[in-house]
Amino acid sequence: MVTAMTAILLDTAGYRVMALLHILSAIVAFGPLFLYPGLHKSGETATIARLHMRLTFPALILLWVLGMGLAGMSEGAYEVADPWISISIVIWAVLVAVSWLMIRPAITSDSPSAVSRMAAGTGISHTLLLIGLILMVWKPGA
Repeated sequence: MVTAMTAILLDTAGYRVMALLHILSAIVAFGPLFLYPGLHKSGETATIARLHMRLTFPALILLWVLGMGLAGMSEGAYEVADPWISISIVIWAVLVAVSWLMIRPAITSDSPSAVSRMAAGTGISHTLLLIGLILMVWKPGA
């Protein structure tokens, strides 16, 4: 009976809208990161800075808010203690730190160390995005 109730709960319009917004925020948060290396090489550091501070970083924060909203709406189907959710939260925290401490400072500099930090930060972000997507799709431990 609980499974049937959970299936109904997770099939509501509100849950679907929240899930759609969660996915869209992930696309907005990570999509521009694929452009950063090319933009950085062409000297478009002001463009990267605007994208990162006005679009990418806020979308990354919204990603967490919407994810927690989805977990809250699931009413017992999923809990923060589930391994796939708790690992996703840790990944999200690392992504915020990488975004703020590695990518953001390297955006406006053309020095070799800034280019290395930018490459490392985007590589870490892409890897963690892939791991997060795997966790969201397969939900290990759920």
